[in-house]
Amino acid sequence: MKYLDEFRDPDLALQLIDEIAAITTRHHVLMEVCGGQTHSIIRNGIDRLLPDDIEMVHGPGCPVCVTPLETIDKALEIASRDGVIFCSFGDMLRVPGSGRDLFSVKSAGGDVRIVYSPLDAVQIAKDNPDREVVFFGIGFETTAPANAMAVYQAEQEGLTNFSMLVSHVLVPPAMRAILDSPTNRVEAFLAAGHVCSVMGFEEYLPIVEEYGTPIVVTGFEPIDLLRGIKAAVLQLEEGRAEVENAYERAVTREGNLPAQQMIDDVFGTIDRNWRGIGAIPQSGWALSERFQTFDAAERFTVTGIDTVESPLCRAGEVLRGTLKPDQCPAFGKECTPRTPLGATMVSAEGACAAYYLYGRFREMEAKP
Repeated sequence: MKYLDEFRDPDLALQLIDEIAAITTRHHVLMEVCGGQTHSIIRNGIDRLLPDDIEMVHGPGCPVCVTPLETIDKALEIASRDGVIFCSFGDMLRVPGSGRDLFSVKSAGGDVRIVYSPLDAVQIAKDNPDREVVFFGIGFETTAPANAMAVYQAEQEGLTNFSMLVSHVLVPPAMRAILDSPTNRVEAFLAAGHVCSVMGFEEYLPIVEEYGTPIVVTGFEPIDLLRGIKAAVLQLEEGRAEVENAYERAVTREGNLPAQQMIDDVFGTIDRNWRGIGAIPQSGWALSERFQTFDAAERFTVTGIDTVESPLCRAGEVLRGTLKPDQCPAFGKECTPRTPLGATMVSAEGACAAYYLYGRFREMEAKP
């Protein structure tokens, strides 16, 4: 616990907050990219402790939340079929499709299983040679190496009954999409440390140069986040725009080169649709030509998908950082973790889930 406690030191946190207040002379809007960072900020009340002129908005950094609705519906259709074992991480089971979720499929008799690694799904395929085993491979760059390794291992072992429904999305193109939006207010980004531990931070240099927007790589504990916020505010106050690494204990400039090589071998870059945001060019990974036989989207012909989002759900605006969860009229009313209208309310990293879990809806109830 020693190495965790030092990054949760309340005295150091208050000192950093005072230092941020001392250097702040005007209003600044910062976006944390990762949903894990959002949960840490809301859980620890960091946004409430910062000076009033520092506004934190929440980005699209939750891969569960931005998985396209049509992909969710396709997963539901595949999981419902006889002879299929559908494997997924647990946070996908409650994500609503157009009319149901994976829990509903499971309760109706579908063989839907929670796994803790994509390699678990490979093992299930080995143990069930007479069944088709599909793994729902979603995520940002963080989970891509393990997903790539699962496909690579399935190839090496000659498994013909394993496939992956892939919906990987990439952080830098999402940053560009946010900065290009006519409604953008973001002046600086806190980049996700776990993504950068895989990919490094060189890919952010062109964004900073092109847009003049500071990007600070940071972690997830309160001290990590406050150090990142301080570094970003200092750049803004001094009129600088740089990529700064405030998470040196886990992130290097070049990242994890063997992991990147595995990703390059198994995946290729494509245009990707983001739920609540729309199409972003070259913002996703799909299986490369060599591994096409493991593509569940190709193996299972799914037609007649007619996606329908709830008209009450404003998760897209939350993911773009233009709306706080508690500003949505449905938040805490029609939309709760038990009755979610969108993925941001049920994902373990969703901004709406963070606001609900840590009681922000109670403040709304208290308002006259």
